[in-house]
Amino acid sequence: MAPKTKPRLPARERLLAAADALFYSEGVHVVGVDRIAASAGVTKATLYNTFGSKEDLVRAYLRQHLQNRQRDIGLIVGARATPREGILGVFEELEVALRETDFRGCRFIMASAEAKHGDASEVTSTEYRTWLLNLFTDLARAAGARDPGQLGRRLLLLYDGGAVAARMDEDRRGAAGAMHSALVALLDSAIPVRRRAARSR
Repeated sequence: MAPKTKPRLPARERLLAAADALFYSEGVHVVGVDRIAASAGVTKATLYNTFGSKEDLVRAYLRQHLQNRQRDIGLIVGARATPREGILGVFEELEVALRETDFRGCRFIMASAEAKHGDASEVTSTEYRTWLLNLFTDLARAAGARDPGQLGRRLLLLYDGGAVAARMDEDRRGAAGAMHSALVALLDSAIPVRRRAARSR
């Protein structure tokens, strides 16, 4: 019997996969629709019929990544026994990514760095960072932090720094270790010992 061939993905999925690979490796504004369409194996007309414009394709690409990040981080936090461990788990994923050579940093930071005010890149990236800030703040509150809002903000900035290090720091293992040390020190200083002990039971 001849081996079964895999069914071809719909044009929308192929275009999003092509956009993800090209935007992530080269940048949102550098890559044109011709290259995305060619990489996806469709015509430029199909791209425009599917998304309407490059801006709408960028929006769909980032929204898909936003949904993936919300799902993945939700699973990480849900698998941990305490809020503090949930925070550590989110950063642990980033630490592992820092040690991998194909991780080039945060898609939202990269896209928003190229964005003009009001672009889909800026809007969706802001939505992602607002969601992440709220997540860190909620976890900080549940962990018993003295000032959950302040700790949430500091955690977000530390997380951003780790993502930037993935793109700019030659010693990525060293960056991962430094981020972990800073995280533990930050949590220890922000959450009273008695509250940490109570929430670990």
